[in-house]
Amino acid sequence: MTPTTPDKPFPSELRDWVAGHLSGRAAIEDRSWPRSTSRVWHVHTEDGTGAYVKISPSAGEFEREVAGYAYAAAYLDDTQAPRLLAADPGLLAILSTPLPGRVVRGLTLPAATEQRLYEDAGRLLRRWHDASAPDTDADRAAVRADLEEQAREAADCLEPLAPYLDPDRLAPVEAAAKELVGLAEQLPLVFRHGDYETRNWLYDETTGRHGLIDFSTAAHGVAAAEFVWLFGAVWAERPDLREAYFTGYGRLLTGGEDRLLQLLTVRLGASYLRNGLIKQREDLIARGHLVLDRMTAHRP
Repeated sequence: MTPTTPDKPFPSELRDWVAGHLSGRAAIEDRSWPRSTSRVWHVHTEDGTGAYVKISPSAGEFEREVAGYAYAAAYLDDTQAPRLLAADPGLLAILSTPLPGRVVRGLTLPAATEQRLYEDAGRLLRRWHDASAPDTDADRAAVRADLEEQAREAADCLEPLAPYLDPDRLAPVEAAAKELVGLAEQLPLVFRHGDYETRNWLYDETTGRHGLIDFSTAAHGVAAAEFVWLFGAVWAERPDLREAYFTGYGRLLTGGEDRLLQLLTVRLGASYLRNGLIKQREDLIARGHLVLDRMTAHRP
């Protein structure tokens, strides 16, 4: 992981809690992502085993992460996912085992290695999805509410983006506003990892194995929503990695899933662009245009 600068301080109450679970002296290294809500540290122990400590941003994320660790322990082996050592709801703190490998995002790998990695990633996610318990009425209601919110966000983007997009690129945003909820209602739900991006994949160069971290957004949802970041950021330019991924996943998307994936990615691109214009951030503006350009080019 990429540490923030400057390092985030390790709270004294967290130090005391960790000391109660790990023996011997420990050196602490900040491993947070460069955003204010990310608070993660690596604990280097004298015996060399080490551990990771995380403070969840909210009680909801803490509960989802603890449940995600239990799910991972039941269905993935300990080379594929870390194990929960301790959790404290008062501190919103999680202590977990380290997992071999390096974060995939930002790694430069040979094309053949990347293809094997993406195939392994697809295979691991299919194993995760196939273990899903049946969804409940509450799960369906939560998914419906999420898609209604995303559809409203797409609709809210239409007017402010109209001066910046030609009709061909604005039409998919309008389609997202109209179609997202209905499409999702027609599809089965799975228990999703929820943030299945390369920043949460680990690659062990010694063994060639793929691992998975961060379960704070694990919840029931439509499978297509699991692929949005990969679709918009990677697969549009690397169809070979999409092919490898779905070879590992073991099936292609259905027509409804593919349409939903496109519109969810359009919604994300529209959100990037709108927020970039509001905040005058050129990076978000460029990212929004890039995603919308790719989705327009992808349309049959």
